[in-house]
Amino acid sequence: MEFSRRTFIKGTLVGGVGLSALGFDLAPVYAQTQSLKISRATETRSTCPYCSVSCGVIIYTLGDKAKNAIPQVVHVEGDPDHPINRGTLCPKGSSLQQDILNDRRLLKPQVRRPGSDHWEDISWDDAIAKIARHVKDTRDKCFVAKNAKGEIVNRNPGIAMIGGCTDTNEFNYLQWKVITALGVPYRDTQARV
Repeated sequence: MEFSRRTFIKGTLVGGVGLSALGFDLAPVYAQTQSLKISRATETRSTCPYCSVSCGVIIYTLGDKAKNAIPQVVHVEGDPDHPINRGTLCPKGSSLQQDILNDRRLLKPQVRRPGSDHWEDISWDDAIAKIARHVKDTRDKCFVAKNAKGEIVNRNPGIAMIGGCTDTNEFNYLQWKVITALGVPYRDTQARV
């Protein structure tokens, strides 16, 4: 008898149906394998960062909580107690563990200097100072105190701002106030409900 992929799939299906017909329930076996995987892990409830839906996730990490130990993410799943997603996740949310553990994930600010062909790491202080300098220069260059009718408008059309969906309402509120103080007329947020 020739053993092919089709024969293997048929045999697996027939065997699974046979086990089910004889009263074997595989759900407890699956649940047991899941509990073994995360039995010693620390459970942290969080929110998926990908869109404004705000699905709840549970992130499981292993680590002995010592000061010099770095916790390792071992499993991410939807939070069944969360009122928005009730444990389900979209494909992007399901891949959250791979994004957390990605070795190419940026952990520091980077800058690409004019004329350069590569990115270089800079400190957070340098990045914040550089952003502040660009905002100040743009505001000085583009600031409009009065419109054509002579009305006071105090706006800066050289800057626009978009609040991300991963930001909280509180953060977007504060961001809105700062952007208003800078006179930025082009602004929007995709705040969470």
